[in-house]
Amino acid sequence: MVVEPPDRRGLRLITIHGKTVGSAWSLLELRKELRLLGYPDDMDLDDRSRVHWRGGDSSVWPDDRGWRRRVVIALMLVGLLGSLALHAIIGWADALGALTFAQRLVGVLFLLAGAVQGIALPAVVDYWGRQQVRLSGALVLLGALMTLATTTLLLFLWLQEQEFILTVLAFLALWLWSLWALRTLIHEKVWRGIPHPRKFAAGATVTALLTAVSLGYSILYQPIAAPLHFVLNAEFGTPQTDADSPYIHVPLKLYAKNAGGIPVYIVVDDYTVWGYSAEFSGSGEGMKEWKGGEGSGPWMEAEAFEGKVEGEIIASGQFQGPGSTLDSGEEFKMEKVITLPKDTKYETLDATLQFVIMRQDRGKIDEEFIYPKLSWMESEGRYYCPPADCGELLIHHGRVRYNDNLINVTRKPRYVAAFWSPEVAPEAFVSSFNFKKEKKSQSIYDIYDGLDENEVARETERYGLSWVSVNSEVSVKGLLKQAQP
Repeated sequence: MVVEPPDRRGLRLITIHGKTVGSAWSLLELRKELRLLGYPDDMDLDDRSRVHWRGGDSSVWPDDRGWRRRVVIALMLVGLLGSLALHAIIGWADALGALTFAQRLVGVLFLLAGAVQGIALPAVVDYWGRQQVRLSGALVLLGALMTLATTTLLLFLWLQEQEFILTVLAFLALWLWSLWALRTLIHEKVWRGIPHPRKFAAGATVTALLTAVSLGYSILYQPIAAPLHFVLNAEFGTPQTDADSPYIHVPLKLYAKNAGGIPVYIVVDDYTVWGYSAEFSGSGEGMKEWKGGEGSGPWMEAEAFEGKVEGEIIASGQFQGPGSTLDSGEEFKMEKVITLPKDTKYETLDATLQFVIMRQDRGKIDEEFIYPKLSWMESEGRYYCPPADCGELLIHHGRVRYNDNLINVTRKPRYVAAFWSPEVAPEAFVSSFNFKKEKKSQSIYDIYDGLDENEVARETERYGLSWVSVNSEVSVKGLLKQAQP
């Protein structure tokens, strides 16, 4: 039996009749190896006729730095586990839920990177152990390089917003770990165990380039090639009446179709019917009185021979509902009946159908947004606001996430909020505002005053929030003439 000299790690190779049978860090491990081979525990290892020691006798076991080796193994494992978890968190959401192919591809690449780091975990133990696998050092090196690339990208994205989040501490810790790991691996010269180092380097470079291109495409690409296009219609139908009834029933037909190539969320929607009355201005100077009109419809108008125009809401309601969706090519219809007295004072009826929409290729709204909170109910807690301050509002509020999970993990959470009431125009915005408990009893006006206008404008553009509407106006006298029994 021959016990070879200690290598740079203190490990001594054991050969019997020229065949390698194991290795040992200490005399105790040597006896364990021999016991497995069938040798007795009391075998005399100093018998030179049976055991030949090279590079020192049975007392030479220079693994006095074994604790350092174990510390290195532990730190390598912790860093790779943290990086694996980070890649899985980012990649899983994009690989399964992203809308575009490019974003799904990025998610798959992150999952593959996480898988490589998972394989690198046992490679750490092997490389700083008995090195039974030649590629173990290369796998650890690849895992450290992936961690450095990912954390550098995440820190770069974070610097664009510079919002303090706890996860940035994890990014920074893993970035520093990757620098330490690479320094340690370079000192160990791990490439010496790679069978074809040039091919390995070329493969790693190509993988890094593909990842960088995919990430850049996913982050910078804006889907301007597929603009939004909606077909909206609000139309009054043929009125119905009865000779014995003092009322007339006017059908209102509402229609919406997503005629574009991008599915959307309905953040908030509303239909409103206004009744307008006016006095005849024989002088033709009605145009001068437009500022004095009490109407507050969606558009203020003036005519030369109309004076003292007044308007009020006759009917208002939601159309499809906040949180619902309209896929590409999908349409939605609704028919309502508006009731008016036959001797109505209104000259015209004005119907408006309006949406606030968000592109699904820009973000996702959590399901909690669908369920409304009643601002006038104290049981709503943080959403409660006294009716004297806020009126009575339906509040829809929920987390909105960017379609690229890389951006989600580098920024504060964003929330979409929508407010609807039959008495006021609907409102919606995306921001970091989250109805914190210490901000109870805020009116919608206080909320808007407290928002960062730049942030709201930026998030509106980022998530593709936009307003679409249609308006229809008819003469009441014309409707009365069309009335059918």
